[in-house]
Amino acid sequence: MSSGQVHRAPIALLILIVSVSGVSSRTFTITNHCGHTVWPGILSSSGSPALETTGFALEPGQSRSLPAPHGWSGRLWGRTHCAADATGKFSCVTGNCGSGHLECAGHGAKPPATLAEFTFDGHGGLDFYDVSLVDGYNLPMLVEPRHSHGAAAGPNCVVTGCVMDLNAACPAELRVAGSSEGGGRAVACRSACEAFGSAEHCCHGEHGNPNTCWPTAYSQFFKKSCPRAYSYAYDDATSTFTCAGGGASYAITFCPSTTSVKSVGTDAVSVVGGGRAGSTSWRVAPRLGSCLVLVGVVIAAIARLF
Repeated sequence: MSSGQVHRAPIALLILIVSVSGVSSRTFTITNHCGHTVWPGILSSSGSPALETTGFALEPGQSRSLPAPHGWSGRLWGRTHCAADATGKFSCVTGNCGSGHLECAGHGAKPPATLAEFTFDGHGGLDFYDVSLVDGYNLPMLVEPRHSHGAAAGPNCVVTGCVMDLNAACPAELRVAGSSEGGGRAVACRSACEAFGSAEHCCHGEHGNPNTCWPTAYSQFFKKSCPRAYSYAYDDATSTFTCAGGGASYAITFCPSTTSVKSVGTDAVSVVGGGRAGSTSWRVAPRLGSCLVLVGVVIAAIARLF
């Protein structure tokens, strides 16, 4: 072996260490646990780097991972009851982005839709994220931060979302009914702002600041059902979460099962699905074991070269 080869091998192995220890770019892992197809939609904020897609289909049980670039900001949601018409125009009954295609291509979700919102590498280098019902609700959704290499997560780096089926419990005046072929059952639950358009419910005009915009009976319906989700415009204190920037990837699950929810915390259902808020059992523990084993193997391989 030449001297050049001797020196290149450790460099390659060090690159491997970096890769397995989690320094590589973060990802979104989007999973559909619903009993029907979900078409995720993605909208990047103005000036934000784009993800590799803005819309795709997920059959029941399917997952897809997307690289999430440094500084990304935007929102993700699920579209339901989607199809193309005779002319090929694609549309959805809930969460429709209006592009006419599978890809949303810069178009946002038409309310009502459950939204997952992210800003990476924001103030203080933190990732900010939330699940919002401010624009209404169409699907149960869970957002779980995952620290694969033991980076400091921070006390506010927790799982959030809404795992309850709010369509079934939606007040009649907010309910969005599906087609007659589907029995006319509720497929989404509107926000009071969309339903009534009043300044009080929309936090507009004289109600356009946190001192004059307060929870209403309708926003409290959402908040009681899903304590960690945004229920109205100024619901920041109990609904915005942060993780140490660069250290977390995020799993987004539509229709999470009770089993999958309990796997990340003993009080998972009650915290995100309608019980008590503030349980510390939702904090995500760093997953060190597999990374430490891999790093140990690589270090041993380096040692054998000298």
